[in-house]
Amino acid sequence: MRDRLLAGVDAAGREVLEVYNRSYQVETKEDDSPLTEADMASHHALVALLESVTPGVPVLSEESGDIPYETRRTWDRYWLIDPLDGTKEFIKKNGEFTLNVALVENGDPVFGIVHAPVLDTTWHGQVGQGAWKVEQGAAKRIQVRALPGEGGDAWKIVGSRSHGSEAFEAFCARLPKHERVSMGSSLKLCLVAEGQADLYPRLAPTSEWDTAAAQAVVVAAGGQVLNAETLEPLRCNQQDSVLNPFFIVCGERDQRWTDALGESLAET
Repeated sequence: MRDRLLAGVDAAGREVLEVYNRSYQVETKEDDSPLTEADMASHHALVALLESVTPGVPVLSEESGDIPYETRRTWDRYWLIDPLDGTKEFIKKNGEFTLNVALVENGDPVFGIVHAPVLDTTWHGQVGQGAWKVEQGAAKRIQVRALPGEGGDAWKIVGSRSHGSEAFEAFCARLPKHERVSMGSSLKLCLVAEGQADLYPRLAPTSEWDTAAAQAVVVAAGGQVLNAETLEPLRCNQQDSVLNPFFIVCGERDQRWTDALGESLAET
């Protein structure tokens, strides 16, 4: 199943690239977010793929997000997809957008594929079995890294390229020596998963389809995606809204950043 899914997501990515490399129209959705024909082409390709590979398993996509909670709450297993995460980056032509496919079981993302077509790179993982990065056809196993110790290298903190926040600035101001890396889409979580970054605090709004696939990769790589307020694992499909709470992605918990997080949230 995994190989069929990876091949199918790669094929959907090629459809997205075809739009990316030519002129296209940009529409505005009701929430003022942009929509392109690439979003819809990917949506249709991924839904068809998942219905073929796993008949009968429900699919929730950003582009079909009006399925009522009365229906969704009965699902103990379903696919959660973002056909094009980082549409703003797609429009900017910086390549930092992804196709995200997650399998959610009892509220927990357990399998995920994050594909970046322009980068020709895919991250995938299954909780309990490990995570991999496939770059130009070459696969390697990935895992999170330990935080640098006192007096060691600077921490690497990932931030959004398009969505900043006062809480993020307040958090970073309380950390030990660190460097910041700005990036679009779910690539930010993947940097933590592959040990290229230490923390990704997301102290601004996101939806469950933005994060579920990469969350599965992070957890499969030994990391955590935690509710910023409770420090409990982020979960899906627990309420009518599909909005996430603020969260933080980490390789490991550490008192230095948990204190900084609590203080920054209390301040802002």
